[in-house]
Amino acid sequence: NTEMGPDLEEVASHNHLSVEEVIQIHTENEYLVYMLGFMPGFPFLGGLDERVHTPRRAEPRVKINAGSVGIANNQTGLYPSDSPGGWQIIGRTPLKVFDQYSDPMTLYEAGDYIKFYAIDEQTYNQIKKEINDGQFNKEKWVTCNGH
Repeated sequence: NTEMGPDLEEVASHNHLSVEEVIQIHTENEYLVYMLGFMPGFPFLGGLDERVHTPRRAEPRVKINAGSVGIANNQTGLYPSDSPGGWQIIGRTPLKVFDQYSDPMTLYEAGDYIKFYAIDEQTYNQIKKEINDGQFNKEKWVTCNGH
């Protein structure tokens, strides 16, 4: 979906892979949260498979949507809020990963591990609806084990 992952084809092309291979490679690993930075709740994640390493975009975007998953060189990360940015966007989560009014404010902290899952548009919209309706079962989708 080019709306959710506008740079997915660029990452695939850069690495001589299919879009499906990029998704498979990105979702098969767990990523260590090295640190939160750049903006509140932005996790810099280590452990990106070198087969999908891709340089930052030559022209940063003025707006990247909250929840966007990106790749920049040898790292992957997750935009917690709408923001400008230059990472290659390969997907988006419907989860609100940062909320300044929650305690804790993020779903993760440095030292935790994050694993991404590929979901279809129908599942994305269902999760979004459940969140908006206050019916979202966080335990079904988010496990916090610090590894």
